[in-house]
Amino acid sequence: MTFTPLRGFRDYPPPEAGARSEIRRRIRLAARRAGFTELETPAVESFELYQVKSGEEIAKQTWTFTDKGGRPVALASETTPSVVRVFVDRARSEPLPAKWLTIAKTWRYEEPQVGAGRTREFTQFNLDIFGVTGVEADADLLAAASLVLDEVGAAGLYAIRINDRAVAEGLGRLYGAADLDRFFQAVDRFRKTSASDFASALALAGVGPTGARELAGQFTEVGAGLAPQAAEAFLGRWVDRGLDLAARKGVERLRRLLALLDAAGLADRVRFDPTVVRGLAYYTSTVFEAFARTGDSRSVFGGGRYDHLVELFGGPPTPVTGLAIGDQTLELLLRGAGRWPEGEPPLDTYVVAVDSAQIPEAFAIVSELRRAGVSADCDPLARSMSRQLKEAARRRCRRALLVGLKEATPGAVVERDLATGAQRELARDALARSA
Repeated sequence: MTFTPLRGFRDYPPPEAGARSEIRRRIRLAARRAGFTELETPAVESFELYQVKSGEEIAKQTWTFTDKGGRPVALASETTPSVVRVFVDRARSEPLPAKWLTIAKTWRYEEPQVGAGRTREFTQFNLDIFGVTGVEADADLLAAASLVLDEVGAAGLYAIRINDRAVAEGLGRLYGAADLDRFFQAVDRFRKTSASDFASALALAGVGPTGARELAGQFTEVGAGLAPQAAEAFLGRWVDRGLDLAARKGVERLRRLLALLDAAGLADRVRFDPTVVRGLAYYTSTVFEAFARTGDSRSVFGGGRYDHLVELFGGPPTPVTGLAIGDQTLELLLRGAGRWPEGEPPLDTYVVAVDSAQIPEAFAIVSELRRAGVSADCDPLARSMSRQLKEAARRRCRRALLVGLKEATPGAVVERDLATGAQRELARDALARSA
């Protein structure tokens, strides 16, 4: 009998598992540099946890089952509910602002599209900031996300599109939308539908043909998004058209956020995009997504501000902003640009025993190097020296230490630079210091 992974699931053999580990390592380092601390949450939660946040609709995408105690439970379909649950439990003692990184496997029962970055099991990298009311937290979050993407190799490949739900709601009211949920759905699909389908979707929301044409023209003018200075003028025109007070407050938030991101040196990758509304109802103001600059891909990350979710879970009023980076779309982005890592960082040293009598000495040297903090290995199969050197090259080692060469000075080994082929002798008792 032959076994294969279930549909929508993947194996990651070497070196792929190593490449994914390297991506996680880079993300952790970048997040720590940005002041985030790491949080771990369970893979299985009470199904009610997801119902509180997303309602009954979540059941369609969640892997649910009844445990042996008769309780409805679910595999984690996202990380945010668990993160908020942890915060609520710690709210009285947690210093604010709390900046948390979460790296977790998640599962969704949806139609797999591996080529489009959709699988049933995937990893999410979440960044969340609790306790800051102003857009300073959104700016800090997006700056951290930019650092993360740059550090994993995506510098120059992505753009961050920003909007505010209050502005989108005000725009809907300005054009007569009676059903804001349907208005949001139409706006969200603007780039994916024809002009006639867009007009039909807006009609269901209560927007007439003239308003639909005007909105389509304005969204087309925006194109792939407006840089901060161009966004300022564009938003000013909407204010002049008669956006209501709530929407004007959203415009001011966007202006402050774009100015902060400009000051942080991120204007080259930040764009205002009124078609970014995010489908989840719990977002309260700022929303954002990152997309590849070229091609038609799914978003690399998405998120926004959700200032009432902590209260929904029984905690004190707490402003929160967060985002999630998906591993599958991130991999597609990096692979498409030829920037996916080859695997884990290469081994530094391969110790080559020229004959089987030298194997104990090779093992001893490897152990010394490892204790000194040097990554090292040797061949337990006692193969020929040429085979061992090929193995060292395959594992991308920086150098080989040749043990037992007859022409070497007694008490010395020969170090070979595997990039240049240059050789030199090293004293046996100085190997760790030479690394």
